[in-house]
Amino acid sequence: MQVTETLKDGLKRGYTITVTANELDAKVNEKLAEAQPEVEMKGFRKGKVPFALLKRQFGQRLMGEAMQESIDAAMREHFESSGDRPAGEPSVKMENEDWKEGDDLTVSMSYEALPEIPELDLSGVKLERLAVKADDAAVDEALENLAKSAQNFEDKPKKAKAEDGDQVVLDFVGKVDGEAFEGGAAEDYPLVLGSDSFIPGFEQQLVGVKAGDEKAVTVSFPEEYGAKHLAGKEAVFDCTVKAVKAPKPAEINDELAKQYGAEDLDSLKAQIRERLEAEYGQAARAVLKRKLLDALDDLVSFELPPSLAEAEAKQIAHQLWHDENPEVEGHDHPEIEPTDEHVKLAERRVRLGLLLAEIGRKAEVEVTDQEMTQAVMQQARQYPGQERQFFEFIQQNPQMQQQLRAPIFEDKVVDHIIGQVEVTEKEVSKDDLQRAIEAMEDSPS
Repeated sequence: MQVTETLKDGLKRGYTITVTANELDAKVNEKLAEAQPEVEMKGFRKGKVPFALLKRQFGQRLMGEAMQESIDAAMREHFESSGDRPAGEPSVKMENEDWKEGDDLTVSMSYEALPEIPELDLSGVKLERLAVKADDAAVDEALENLAKSAQNFEDKPKKAKAEDGDQVVLDFVGKVDGEAFEGGAAEDYPLVLGSDSFIPGFEQQLVGVKAGDEKAVTVSFPEEYGAKHLAGKEAVFDCTVKAVKAPKPAEINDELAKQYGAEDLDSLKAQIRERLEAEYGQAARAVLKRKLLDALDDLVSFELPPSLAEAEAKQIAHQLWHDENPEVEGHDHPEIEPTDEHVKLAERRVRLGLLLAEIGRKAEVEVTDQEMTQAVMQQARQYPGQERQFFEFIQQNPQMQQQLRAPIFEDKVVDHIIGQVEVTEKEVSKDDLQRAIEAMEDSPS
């Protein structure tokens, strides 16, 4: 077996692998010898089939396995001896496509090698962690929002008109082409105007009604409406308004606290304060991580595998185009060419990704089974009632597993690095933290 270098240009590598006919034949004979004791054939006892007959019967079938195993072994040996780590799956192509038994096998292998990552000197890295305490004003604001969520409605004066946010209690019957349709009628239905819980245009036509009014509301069902016999049809709803009620926020007291699972108001306030500070902590960590990545980006410079940078630039350009054109849901659009800004951002992401991967590899950072399970469970909550199917989908999809594993690994490596650099804490206001987050979002990383 011979491996000959054909290309070495930057990180691009090319090799020719030659496996001689004798080596292939020896591999086939080895496989036959291993199987011979268990082979049964008519006219021969188990294990007594002549080798020549075995080879004539099964040799051609085993040749494909021998070829594949030989090439795989040559590639493994090459990567072990060269120390190269491919940036992606190597491209392997059979050169002598007219190969026949008795010929040497020649294949070409090409790939982009991962670059050598320089050692980092973290001694000069100094970071600042923002710390925010949940003050009484923030807790009170959160309490008021909870009270609004738990609001009740009370009758407005008889002649008062309904406004957005009011609740209208009504009876209605819906008709298409003058005929009532199934599911289009209700009595004493409480509808909050502005909630967008009915067909588009329905609630707006009830703004201004009073208790005792009768009103015909004309709307059109959306073209994509679930009931096909109603989709796109115009409907008239004959409505009788029985009451108009104004929202009344719940009182902030122990009763409100109990609605949210707390023993009393003080306990609810403590829970809110803890939740707010946890949210502030997550936001502050995002800012700290960004500052660390900026510092690392200034510290290192090395050649990047062209294919990785190009693929990342195309992905960035594609994603940003869809962000600017949200009405286009599919991928039926012209090819998006990356700009210089996209390329620069892609190079930063690839460089930092390779750097963090190398630091994690050397530090033996691993994602545990427990961490993966937690990540899968968190994602599964987005599919209520289908959690089991989601788990099975993840188990059968290595690519999805990697998508879940990658951010966990990155965060663990970031924590590892933060533990090695000087970090000071600075107490700031909630507004200061918000400005730091906005500044970070305005400059993608």
